[in-house]
Amino acid sequence: MDMARITSRGQTTIPKRVREAANLNLGDTLSFEVHGNCLVVRKMSPVGNAYLHGLSQTLDEWNSPEDEEAWRDL
Repeated sequence: MDMARITSRGQTTIPKRVREAANLNLGDTLSFEVHGNCLVVRKMSPVGNAYLHGLSQTLDEWNSPEDEEAWRDL
């Protein structure tokens, strides 16, 4: 079992064996879900990110500087 501590800033290091087993690389995006007392960490697919970015470009009514300013801090 690999273990890691959380720093005072809420950061942790994913152990090398875990990174290698999950094929995690510099710049990868992770998602986090909490189910009771379990934490599920998933590697996000770059294809999914590209899809969402492409989709946002088709929603012109929500793609304005005013909307960006209104929703930026959420």
